[in-house]
Amino acid sequence: MPQLDAFDRKILDILQRDNTTPQRTIGEAVNLSAPAVQRRIKRMTEEGVIRANVAIVDPAAVGQAITIFVEVEVISETAEQIEQAKREFAAAPQIQQCYYVTGEADFVLVIVVPSMAEYEALTRRLFFGNNNVKRFRTFVAMDRIKVGLGVPT
Repeated sequence: MPQLDAFDRKILDILQRDNTTPQRTIGEAVNLSAPAVQRRIKRMTEEGVIRANVAIVDPAAVGQAITIFVEVEVISETAEQIEQAKREFAAAPQIQQCYYVTGEADFVLVIVVPSMAEYEALTRRLFFGNNNVKRFRTFVAMDRIKVGLGVPT
């Protein structure tokens, strides 16, 4: 596990709010030179601390207005079948997030779709068409109160 000092953590806080912040501005905020900030960002990227630099898109703005949470319970939890389920869920572009979890459900999925008809088609393919899915439970989000992947540093 990478060792992060106070400078690294401050840099990460800034980048999580806006990863387009100029390195000079970050340096001024954390009391380092821009080249020192650049080296730290490069190191944290190489070590996998920074996993990606992406734009966060409003799903409704691109026609994906419905957010759905799904608990999936499988019949058999052999390593091979769990890995197969992980691959299938990871490959579906409608699935924003997929978690393999403990408890009654085996997976929790976060899905965005443009309509319930699209979700129904997805359920037929991923759940009803999968002999290892025992049951699934759907929760439709009424409102997006807080959404993000920011990690407290």
